[in-house]
Amino acid sequence: MKFRKDINGLRAIAVIAVVLFHFNASWMPGGFAGVDVFFVISGFLMTGIIFRGIEQENFSILKFYVARANRIIPALALLCLVLIVFGWFYLTPLEYKALGKHAASSVSFLSNFAYWREAGYFDAASHEKWLLHTWSLSVEWQFYIVYPLLLVGMRKFLSIKTMKIMLLVGTVLGFIFCVVSTYKWPNASYFLLSARAWEMMIGGVAYLYPFTLQENRKKLVEWTAIALIVGSYFLISAEDPWPGYLALFPVLGSFLIIQAQRNDSIITSNIVFQKIGAWSYSIYLWHWPLVVIIYIFPLPKYYIYPGMALSILLGFLSYKYVEKIRFRNDFSSLFSYFRSKPIYIAGIVGLLGSMLFVSSQAFTSYRLSADQILIIEQKLRDPREPVCGKVENGVSPKCLYGDGPVKAIVIGDSHANAQMVAIGESAKLHHGSILSFGLDNCVTIKGMKQIVNNRGNVDLNCGQLVSNAIDISASKYPNIPVIIINRTSSTLLGFNEVDDDRQPPTFVDKVFKKRSNEYVNNITNHMINTVCDFSQNNPVYLVRPTPEVKRHVPNTMFRSLIFGKDTHIKITRDEYNQRHTAAFKMQDDAAARCGAKILDPTPILCDDGYCYGDVDGVPLYFDDDHLSSYGSELISPIYDEVFR
Repeated sequence: MKFRKDINGLRAIAVIAVVLFHFNASWMPGGFAGVDVFFVISGFLMTGIIFRGIEQENFSILKFYVARANRIIPALALLCLVLIVFGWFYLTPLEYKALGKHAASSVSFLSNFAYWREAGYFDAASHEKWLLHTWSLSVEWQFYIVYPLLLVGMRKFLSIKTMKIMLLVGTVLGFIFCVVSTYKWPNASYFLLSARAWEMMIGGVAYLYPFTLQENRKKLVEWTAIALIVGSYFLISAEDPWPGYLALFPVLGSFLIIQAQRNDSIITSNIVFQKIGAWSYSIYLWHWPLVVIIYIFPLPKYYIYPGMALSILLGFLSYKYVEKIRFRNDFSSLFSYFRSKPIYIAGIVGLLGSMLFVSSQAFTSYRLSADQILIIEQKLRDPREPVCGKVENGVSPKCLYGDGPVKAIVIGDSHANAQMVAIGESAKLHHGSILSFGLDNCVTIKGMKQIVNNRGNVDLNCGQLVSNAIDISASKYPNIPVIIINRTSSTLLGFNEVDDDRQPPTFVDKVFKKRSNEYVNNITNHMINTVCDFSQNNPVYLVRPTPEVKRHVPNTMFRSLIFGKDTHIKITRDEYNQRHTAAFKMQDDAAARCGAKILDPTPILCDDGYCYGDVDGVPLYFDDDHLSSYGSELISPIYDEVFR
């Protein structure tokens, strides 16, 4: 196929958008659609290779696979190796273990499945996953595996003309499936080939059904295409269901640029876009780890500018010294295909990553100091939580902590779960136990509902759990104290780690579009009513909010030790009081109306001026707002009055 400057320039348009979006999403809110542009390009090029081979009756599926491996694996494997070496010095054991898993899944082109399955309340933030961007490479590779098999199989029974029609029909059906699945299974649709295949197939349609246009029409088509793509970058955002029907705009724009066939276009054929287009694969590979570095250390915001420049430099170096390597292939026998060097490279990196995932803890004593080990040990949480926190239709497993008769019932969200073991030990000292009703992301409100996806589907599980807890407390454990622990301020005001102005996911009797004063008053009243429902048959204790120190305490302290920086993390008392004013008022009103009592951990976690993230170098938190086992043990004396 003749070299297409317009397609190379389109690669630049795609990678620039992705890089800008990842370094600062406010610059280009829909820049992630650049990945969809890449998919269209891949579909066009692969369809050309396959159909030319089929028509000339010399297409080899194995040669096709080896060629793709030669193109993709070396640069990807190098990135994984560099990150593994980097991680040895700078990552915690849990982070290093995750990196090993992700490196192995990346070079085996299964990372899209890994990231899809990892979604969860305590899953690492996207900016902590070094190889998150490789999900798109996995989708492409899976397409490369399946696509030629289908086409070669079809050719045995169908004419070329019929195959073209089948591809066109398949593209339309694939788009329809994408739209439906995006609303029905949003996470799966984002990461999996099933909802993305049509984007590559439409690239194939562009190859099989080329437009014949006059020069003036070509310009019109090109400018229309640019408007569709760039408009998508600025008018679509991460809040929109994706890919869904909105993906049609950047995909159609890419399709039209390919159809315009303007090799002399100032937009796509200029020297800058030609260079960036040539380096685009390696730029894409290297830019995301630089984004992660800026996030996790953390570095000042202005580092995004040298970060972007370094992305281009590393992309150029990777292109020149890695991508341009031409491996000599011997196709003299079937076995010779499996001697392809990139396949061996992928195997070695995959094996290394798997070893790190399985046994990364074994290397801890070799690479970490005693102080670092002490810090990271505080990231461990209740080993029973996966079982005790599994709630279905409002029914919770009967989980007791401590030893002896039930002396208290503990209900709440993940902040309650973080303290469950320590409170149980406190009960044990008083010859009793506690009954757990903890559920992550479930604030204690009777009848509470949660919006769980872009279609507005509602989960009743949390509200049902609270209702069941009220009934069980009254019927089976009358007069037994109930301890309520929640991250109340995140429900009322939103999470403080990010600017969260999205529609509140929590409601009872009315859905609100934002966390307005009306929303806060509504939720507050339902919280108080729930406390009063409990208090009719059980004494109720409300625990003051845990200070939220804004930074991941163990990870920040861990890396501060590496660079010899001050490891202490703290916020001012004023910050704490301002953050939780609404929560304080709710608790005080509940105490006045329902007779609830207040338990306050802040005399232990704070002094008059500050609230601290550690005591004598031992983290009080396992992240930025959940108490560690040490922190929970430290404040456990506040529960003594409950068990007396």
